[in-house]
Amino acid sequence: MARLDRLLVLEDPQRIPDASGGFSETWAALGEVWGEVSARTGRISEVGPMAVSRMAYRIVVRAAPVGVPSRPVAGQRFREGSRVFNIEAVAERDPEGRYLICFASEEVAT
Repeated sequence: MARLDRLLVLEDPQRIPDASGGFSETWAALGEVWGEVSARTGRISEVGPMAVSRMAYRIVVRAAPVGVPSRPVAGQRFREGSRVFNIEAVAERDPEGRYLICFASEEVAT
């Protein structure tokens, strides 16, 4: 059984048109979910003159039916305060489909 002890906000990217024919991206909250956040692997890489720490996580949440806004999908993200976990893939955790595993990453400039 999953230990859902972290309150996360599920966010979806939204494109907002700008005045010059382009767009900017913002994030809209879809709701709060309780999750279990487990660290997987991490690495540090150089991006120009700056080092970036990238950590992979496995986040388990209660399942929701396919197509409803509360079901996480790749390209969305979870927010926990100032922390952001970008969702890269989602899979069912158990044969009954009670929980989902969200494979996510967090990047921090060091």
